[in-house]
Amino acid sequence: MKRIFVTGINGLLGTNLCHSLINKGFEVTGLVRNKNSFKGKQHKNLKLLEGNLFDDFSLLFNNIDIIIHTAAVTNQNLIHYSEYFEVNSKATIQLYNTAITSNVKQFIFVSTANTLGYGTLHFPGTENNKMNSLFRKSFYAKSKFEAENFLLKNKNTIATIIVNPTFMLGAYDTKPSSGKIILMGWKKKLIFYPPGGKNFVHVKDVALGIVNAIDYGVSGEKYLLANENMSYQEFFISLNKVTNQKTIMIKIPKLVLIIMGYFGDILRWFHIRSSLSSVNMKILCVNNYFSNSKSKKELKITYVPIESAIKDSIGYFQENT
Repeated sequence: MKRIFVTGINGLLGTNLCHSLINKGFEVTGLVRNKNSFKGKQHKNLKLLEGNLFDDFSLLFNNIDIIIHTAAVTNQNLIHYSEYFEVNSKATIQLYNTAITSNVKQFIFVSTANTLGYGTLHFPGTENNKMNSLFRKSFYAKSKFEAENFLLKNKNTIATIIVNPTFMLGAYDTKPSSGKIILMGWKKKLIFYPPGGKNFVHVKDVALGIVNAIDYGVSGEKYLLANENMSYQEFFISLNKVTNQKTIMIKIPKLVLIIMGYFGDILRWFHIRSSLSSVNMKILCVNNYFSNSKSKKELKITYVPIESAIKDSIGYFQENT
């Protein structure tokens, strides 16, 4: 039985990944700050370890076969790049170096699709696309990109696989995080949506992709875990269909979003935290589309319709709110 160490196990992806790993017969040790924060299913092959990413795991890693690093700072309201770099880059590098010295067999890093260049509906972005200049200004994406570069430079010292999920939806979104987009439209009579679009994927498919990467992933390769490219308007139409609700939908003009973004920049200049920024608002105006061809072929994933992810998200929120 392979022994796997998972960071961020109490998050949306971490919880679903834990369930998938246990269902496949793996023995899982999950890192959490507080055991009570884990809302997933308990199991005899699951051990929760309280701690933080900068603890010394050298002794523990001597008995670990695979590390899957999902933990990250994803908040959009942080002001300084160092707040992202500390966790998303520095902690990743420390875990990676400890894995090497402890002779761990495989290191799987969960990054983001935004370290790759997005494309259009007819020519979606792939693993070969270089990072778009807009996302180079995103502190979150930039910090993940720096971590990726370090891992790839050292890929010959340990089997290293990078997965790049797009926008994940599904159950166990306890914060909520990405599920906020569901709450923006669910039970609302008015829905305001931005002019752009993005790629949506069921978190269970991402978890499956990571599990399959253990056996099928190639060291030094990146894998986009992506599914449906949709405009925000199309996404909320799907949400309305799933919930059988009728709403008035209003498109927010690009100019309004850009003005809001520059207002957020002013707030940040005064050290006031805000998710508003010119970068974040410009991102909402682009069609951030990606292809899943490589992961379907090499990781043997069959993706489910995004409506299934919407249903699972709503079902979870109904049971836990």
